Amino acid sequence: MAVLFVCLGNICRSPMAEGAFRAASARHGINCLIDSAGTAAYHIGSAPDPRAIATAAAHGIAIGDQVARQIEAQDFQRFSHIIALDSANLAGINARRPRDAHAEVMLLLDWLDGHQGGGVPDPYHGDEADFLAAWNLISRATEAMASRLAYLASASASPFDYPPRSN
Repeated sequence: MAVLFVCLGNICRSPMAEGAFRAASARHGINCLIDSAGTAAYHIGSAPDPRAIATAAAHGIAIGDQVARQIEAQDFQRFSHIIALDSANLAGINARRPRDAHAEVMLLLDWLDGHQGGGVPDPYHGDEADFLAAWNLISRATEAMASRLAYLASASASPFDYPPRSN
């Protein structure tokens, strides 16, 4: 299993999602490749936004060593799941999707009951409260995602247990 989280610039939401999912995966015993990227090239080579770093750090998650990058065609082969943080980025991902893509592409909030089809608001032009609100959605959704993936990987899982939903 390999999971790629994608937002617009790869400095706010997707780095927080990468960090939150790393922690949730560890708690659930999931061993997989985890990364993040952006649909736009605005911040390639940059560290996450300092407010994203501070918000994640306040929850015990270190994301300061991540480096922004743009999604690439090979990501559709390398990752089993490409997770968009909102519908605009989902559309951007699908526009880049090669015909022979193997990755399953979906919204992060599709994993969280009551939030399916929704997006995590972009906190970039906001303040610390906006980053905290984004973190709260991201951490709940990544926890639900990790829990569901761990369940599906267990011997008791059935293919009829999909689509993902929180427990």
